[in-house]
Amino acid sequence: MSTAATFDFAPLLPAGLPAPAARWTGLAKYSFVGGNNDPDQVPVEGLVDAVNAVLRREGKTLATYGLASGPQGYRPLREFLTAKLKRDAGIACAADDIMIVSGSLQALDLVNATLLARGDTVLVEQETYQGAINRLTKLGVKTVGIPLDDQGMRMDALAAVLADHKARGITPKYIYTIPTVQNPTGTIMPESRRTEMLDLSQQYGVPIFEDDCYADLIWNGERPPAIYAMSPNGNVIHVGSFSKSIAPALRVGFIVAPWAMMSRMLSLKTDAGSGALEQMVLAEYCAPHFATHVPKLTRGLRAKLDTLMDALGEQFGTAAEFEDPKGGIFLWVKLPDNVDTLKLYQAALAAGVAINPGPEWSTDKAYAGSRLRLCFASPSHEQIREGVAVLADVCRKEFGVPERSANVERAKT
Repeated sequence: MSTAATFDFAPLLPAGLPAPAARWTGLAKYSFVGGNNDPDQVPVEGLVDAVNAVLRREGKTLATYGLASGPQGYRPLREFLTAKLKRDAGIACAADDIMIVSGSLQALDLVNATLLARGDTVLVEQETYQGAINRLTKLGVKTVGIPLDDQGMRMDALAAVLADHKARGITPKYIYTIPTVQNPTGTIMPESRRTEMLDLSQQYGVPIFEDDCYADLIWNGERPPAIYAMSPNGNVIHVGSFSKSIAPALRVGFIVAPWAMMSRMLSLKTDAGSGALEQMVLAEYCAPHFATHVPKLTRGLRAKLDTLMDALGEQFGTAAEFEDPKGGIFLWVKLPDNVDTLKLYQAALAAGVAINPGPEWSTDKAYAGSRLRLCFASPSHEQIREGVAVLADVCRKEFGVPERSANVERAKT
């Protein structure tokens, strides 16, 4: 047997790499993290039928990169999206205005690679998608958080920040917003506020990056038009995904953008094309079934949200504060100020409960220090109730919250 020492790669690694990843040990027993969806709502049988039909009809086209549809993605999927976006979001676009990407994360990377350089400034919602914050940080970009209220990003705060940056000779590269079922707060920006954002974008010459990944998951199915649809001058880049409406593991998202931006992003998309089989199956399934699948999905998600809110009320009493979100898969929860959710995350994980601590989803770590994001889509109703009970026990042991009398009084009412 060889006795040679293991080769040491460490001296060869460049500076600035992320910390090494930990080995995968599986999901926690009670997992309230990530953008996972309801396993019982994945339309497995419909996808099986779609796989069989589309592979028999078009399977030989997998022999070429990008199929015969070109680098922007499988044309029938883009054509489905043109109809869907017109119906649901008010976006009038052609198939050639859409590029299929490997989930919305690749969309973020492509927009950033096209527009950003180290030292640039980007405006984001103060509480926003962790993946967006992390990517901007790694790029050496200054991220300025704009406070939210119950209608999304506050336009008075955005106007003040834009004016301040202009006075200092700084033009932010874009305004990143999740206006329709905001992550993590669940708010929906009204049409009037979207108009204000477009006016500010035009006034200061700063484009809008609209992340609409959760827009299909609205309880009543009614949403304002996309900001992209309301723009008169092509100053919006729009991103969407099938991760939340069909299945996250399919890794299929899309970008809608003016050709001046689309052509630059296309030249940076160096993965030889997003997975063609996933695109083919989605197009085959979604064309006849999407409009009936989504309402069924949202009814199931709404029921799980109700279970989560009831469980929090029973276990935490008034110690857990939250607004009823208008859709989506997350609940943004405020605990008493003495609770450090970064520490709660560690203690809860040791007890088998995974949560997302608030500071990871905010540009204001102190403000979000006692907040947490709970994904209610993936666990069963029983797991939600049991997991919240375990979380309350851990929180009580670590921080004295909630007091035992709180849920006793709650139970009496």
